[in-house]
Order: sequence, then structure tokens, then C-alpha cells
Amino acid sequence: MSASEGVEGVVVVGAGLSGVACAQELRAAGVPVRVLDRGHRPGGRMASRRLWDRYVDLGASYLTTSDDDFLAVVEGWRDRGLARPWTDTFCALGDGDPVAKSGPLRWGAPGGLRSLVEDLAGDLEVERYDVADVAGLPGAAVVLAMPDPQARRLVAEDHPVAAHLDREFEPVLALAATWPTRTWDDVSPTGRFDGAFVNGDPVVAWVADDGRRRGDDAPVLVAHSTPDFAGKHLEDPAAAGPEMVQALCSALSLPAPADVHVHRWTFARPVGERTATHALVEGPSGLVGVCGDGWGASPKVETAWLSGRDLGRAIAGRLS
Repeated sequence: MSASEGVEGVVVVGAGLSGVACAQELRAAGVPVRVLDRGHRPGGRMASRRLWDRYVDLGASYLTTSDDDFLAVVEGWRDRGLARPWTDTFCALGDGDPVAKSGPLRWGAPGGLRSLVEDLAGDLEVERYDVADVAGLPGAAVVLAMPDPQARRLVAEDHPVAAHLDREFEPVLALAATWPTRTWDDVSPTGRFDGAFVNGDPVVAWVADDGRRRGDDAPVLVAHSTPDFAGKHLEDPAAAGPEMVQALCSALSLPAPADVHVHRWTFARPVGERTATHALVEGPSGLVGVCGDGWGASPKVETAWLSGRDLGRAIAGRLS
């Protein structure tokens, strides 16, 4: 008899990168798994939306690698044309003349970052289902692959896992904008614009060149707002568009865009610090685990993958 024979299944709530990584780790260990998500497609905050006849990344801007196991996953995506090396240099704006800032290699995805999550999901069947309470879910374990504030909504206040859901998340608005042609490369001191940190601006904090990161050079920029600005416009994010456009055009000395789209991320980025890669507790009806980019040293795409993988391994070990 195999170690997994007769084992009850696990329900993973959330089909972002961490939930999919957790589900695949459980499946590899022979543990039956169901994946539930309220969205139409996997991806979570690695979301892409079809705008202007192409997919535009509105959530996570890129991914980096420092863990060998995750690097192997990314190189596999690269070998199949799903991921591409983007850049190691952005510029900083707002404190005098623009300054080039070098860092780790950032990776993009020609089909949008969501395509990477969908590829990792492979033959997993993601069921569209809006979970209201973990108490009604069957199985030996439930995984909440989502930000802490969302996970808190699904458990009772006295549930043992609730004590671990203490990390807050900042909101961000993402503005996608398109122009007839590219006119902003001269903003960068290198003569090539890939992205910019905007320092000291109350509205816009970061700008990514979506054409460059995707590799098609489309004249599309995506600007992320500051958390304070987003917090004032969560009820009506579209109304924040004109102010974000003005801030973006001012930072990069651009004319008005031809078209824009605003997307709201209520729980975009975790604040504070946390070193644990996941939580796993025994609840009244079985094990409950939590994973995501809020678990680990820094909130990155890699952090989400490692969190899901580690939680999957921990659950498989407990159930076997």
C-alpha cells in the first residue's frame, strides 16, 4: 500500500501562484486535491487583462529568482517560450535628474504573467466557486492561498488559524495607458526605458513599460499608485484615472494617452515582516493552512511559489 492510499483529499481555496504550487506539490505526493477560485481563470495577483488587442500585466510587474528550485521552474518556462529575461536596470525619477538603478534580473512573460500560473496549473481542474466559510468544506485539510485579510473572512474569530492571520495589506491602483507611438526612452539615462521608481510623488510610485517586459515593444505603460492615493479611491477607482494620468504624464513628460484602464487591488502588497513560509494548524474539522506572498522574507512572486510548495509538503507529510 502506498503512503497516500486512503488519504482524504485537500481543498485549496485560491488559484494564484501559491495555491497552484501547493496543489501540485500535494498531487505529486499522491494526495487528492480540489482547487476552488472565485475568478474565471487562475492567476490571482499575477493578473493580465486583454487591452488594445494584447494582454497587459496589471498585477505583479515581474519576477526575480534567488532560490534554485524556483529558478529551475523559471528556466523551464523560458525554454518553452513562456518567460523571458527582461532587464536588470530601472531608473529613479523625482529626486533631480533621472538615475539608473541596477538590481537582479527581472523576468517577464510574452503572454502575460497569468500565463505562467495557468501553465503551472497544468491539468489541475480549477472549479469556479466563491467560498464563504471554511467550515463547510470537506476533506482532511483546507488551504487558504490568499492575503491574510481575505483569509480572515473565511474563518471564525476563535478558529486556531485566525491568530496567524495578523498581516495587513496595502491597496494599489494600476493604470494601464496606451499611446500611438513610444516616446519615453529618453527619460532613462541609459536611453532605454524599462521601468521607473517615482520618488516623492503622492499619486504614482512605479511605472513599468509593458511593451518592453513583454517583448513586443507595444506603446503601453502600467503605473502603480501609492497606497495612500489608492486608499482614497477604492470605492470608485475609475474616478482616480485623470489624476493618475496627470501624474504619469508629468513624471515622464508625455502627452495625453489615447486610452486608459484602471484596476483596483484592495490587497496588493503585505506590510511588515514575516519569516515563516506558511501556517498550518489543526482546526475543529481538520488541518487548515495558509500560504501566499505574505509568507516569507519579502513579498515577491518567488515568495508565493515557495510558500505554496512548502505548505503542500507540510500537509502531505502530516497526512501520510
